Amino acid sequence: MSTCATASRMAAEPLAGTAATARTWLLIEQSGPWGAQALTDSHLDPAVGRALEAASEDTGVRVALIRRPGRHADQRAGAPRRVFLAHTSPGRSWIRTTRIADPASLLELDFAALSAGEHGDIWEPYQGLPPVLVCTNGKRDRCCAVLGRPLAAELAADGMEAWEVTHIGGHRFSPTLFVLPYGYAYGRAEAPLVKDAVVAARDGRVVIDHCRGRSTWDRPAQAADLAVREAIGEERADAVDVVDAVDAVDAVDAVRVDGGSNVGDGGDAGTRPSAETEVGGPAWHLTVTHVDGRSWQVVVEQRAGDAATPASCGAAIAPPTYMFVSSITAHTPVVSGEVPSGEALAGSVAGSVAGAA
Repeated sequence: MSTCATASRMAAEPLAGTAATARTWLLIEQSGPWGAQALTDSHLDPAVGRALEAASEDTGVRVALIRRPGRHADQRAGAPRRVFLAHTSPGRSWIRTTRIADPASLLELDFAALSAGEHGDIWEPYQGLPPVLVCTNGKRDRCCAVLGRPLAAELAADGMEAWEVTHIGGHRFSPTLFVLPYGYAYGRAEAPLVKDAVVAARDGRVVIDHCRGRSTWDRPAQAADLAVREAIGEERADAVDVVDAVDAVDAVDAVRVDGGSNVGDGGDAGTRPSAETEVGGPAWHLTVTHVDGRSWQVVVEQRAGDAATPASCGAAIAPPTYMFVSSITAHTPVVSGEVPSGEALAGSVAGSVAGAA
């Protein structure tokens, strides 16, 4: 039987612009089994899980459960568990961590402030290799377990700060993961590439090969960021920003060809389209800036794919929509030979936006 990951790979679905959206991540260690809706279907108190969902809703903070790779025996009741907070915005990314005995204490967090990047000196600054979070929840999709768990185990065995995570969207891009503190996600990942991404994050850089996007932004902005990075060869994680994207909570849904939302439970509805393409799909005009003062207008169009694929194993087959970067135009003078402008960069990056399922 073909899996969603196999079908997506064979269809050569683009990866750019498919990452789940989270300006800030709250990651809670929870051993034992996870259900499809892990916050309320695991050995975490479901009342606490529901309360965390409610407290974080529409704040830009995404809550997920994590556990160490390997056997998942339950911790004894009241045993300390690791918690991470990570903010991903360019120029102000950070990770804070602690151990807690009672997850209900997390309900005292100021989720709005955390989404804005204000940690208030809570807990301790994280010291160590950049954490890598691999999606492994087989109750959501079998591809995540079959492909994700071996990768997480290999990374842990090689000394990476590897964790399994409940769900980050994009089952069909398994094995899929993200690396903190910058929040860049990757799909169809293999261990050597992940290790390169971890080393890059440690050094303040980003690997764009197999990259799905930075979780800071919604999917059109993710595609715009990666397109400009590819065009100018920029690896520094905080050198590029997308400055005029509408917050996801104010936006409208882009729609898959089968009529479903492109959002799944990825947590965003996309920036508000500023125009329509010639074929009637939405388009976005985004401004991407560089720390050296350069900036570009990036036009991102939503288009329909040619090949029908399932968003997850067992789901209906339908052509996914994807993000197509149709042009990049420089606003400011550029170094000769470094940044082509206008139509010379048209279509440089495309990525499916139906990745969160």
